[in-house]
Amino acid sequence: MKVVYITGCLGFIGSYVTRACLAKGWYVKGVDNMTYAANKNLLKEFSEYGENFTFVKSDINDLEFLYDCDYVINVAAETHVGNSIVDSVDFVNSNICGVHTLLELLRNYRQEGKNVPTFLHFSTDEVYGDIEQGAHVESDLLKPSNPYSATKAAADMLILAWARTYKCPYVIVRPTNNYGKGQYVEKLVPKTCKYLKLGRKIPLHNNGTPVRNWLHAADTAKAITTIIDHGSQNEVYNIAGDYEQPNADAVLKIIKAYTGEENVSLPDYIDLSFSRAGQDVRYALDDEKLRQLGWKPDRFFDEEIDGIVEYYKSNFIW
Repeated sequence: MKVVYITGCLGFIGSYVTRACLAKGWYVKGVDNMTYAANKNLLKEFSEYGENFTFVKSDINDLEFLYDCDYVINVAAETHVGNSIVDSVDFVNSNICGVHTLLELLRNYRQEGKNVPTFLHFSTDEVYGDIEQGAHVESDLLKPSNPYSATKAAADMLILAWARTYKCPYVIVRPTNNYGKGQYVEKLVPKTCKYLKLGRKIPLHNNGTPVRNWLHAADTAKAITTIIDHGSQNEVYNIAGDYEQPNADAVLKIIKAYTGEENVSLPDYIDLSFSRAGQDVRYALDDEKLRQLGWKPDRFFDEEIDGIVEYYKSNFIW
């Protein structure tokens, strides 16, 4: 039986992690600031677990104390690269200052002579920067390419420093692109469905050539419970799933699932006039370290995409 905080519990990945922890019978205290990307309807679902779920509406920067717990799972973050390029202030406040706030709260445990909870932090594959061949391992140099990934890399550095100086135990996880039902519309799968619903061309950066590795959020959540069950501390884990494809291929599959057409002329559906500054050409992770704990993905993009597209067709997101 575990007692865990989950920050960002009403966000996309955070909700899957919350659901997985509650399914194991753990006590979860969810924290969420209810920003634009939060799904408030999830509170009804989580409340069905009774006393195992309690909720705090708060920015992580405003938290003044933590109740006794085993893990603080930090999923709260600003995550959309495009937004970070336009204005990085919120990314610095949430992804760096917010992590600093949580680390200081954990340091207080040490000062008070209490057992310090493990800080399980969600980083990203983007902290490594891109890689044209091969795959990044956990010990590789961090070379972020945009304001979002730079703030996440900075948070990783804070965690490593607090671990060494203040003996705050940690686990850092670096997942690849997540997909699934319930994702906010700024991400590629729901965004593509939205534009198809509106009969508009889908904006695709850099001719759709950037390659991304796709991981179902349920598999990400399973990785978290696997790591906790294993009792890992002071480790970094890549979470990949080993399924990569160019963005244009992903969009083509979404269009086929949405329209039911087998022979799709991609230029009829996409707008290639967009180019993202600092665009990474390919992300790839080696997740053998995590697989050695017994984890492996259960869901695969080509098998899941039809059901996910049908979900977004039936649940239009503005």
